[in-house]
Amino acid sequence: QVELVESGGGSAQAGGSLKLSCEARGYAYDACLGWFRQAPGKEREGVAVIHTGDGTTDYDESVKGRFIISQGSDKNTVYLQMNSLKPEDTAVYYCAAVLGGSYCHAGPRKAFGWWGQGTQVTVSS
Repeated sequence: QVELVESGGGSAQAGGSLKLSCEARGYAYDACLGWFRQAPGKEREGVAVIHTGDGTTDYDESVKGRFIISQGSDKNTVYLQMNSLKPEDTAVYYCAAVLGGSYCHAGPRKAFGWWGQGTQVTVSS
């Protein structure tokens, strides 16, 4: 059984930083791992992903230059370092995965078959 376990999140002021972690448990193959977010009243949108096999990354335009996705040495843990946070970054952040294959883009949502429970990120102005 595949499980995505998230940690991190919380509150920050605009311009601050937060870091999210996601550990993927229950599989041993390459995957596209990353983060989506959903603000109240909005669609869930892709933020950043990384392919654990070759390390390629993809970011939504809204976070390029501010967020950095990386993977741990075990390749089953990914991190999202969020810098220069803005109030519009406020959302529930979900870890998501596509297992196997080479697909790795920050969307669409339907391509991702595995999801974490979500963690709240709140940025105040």
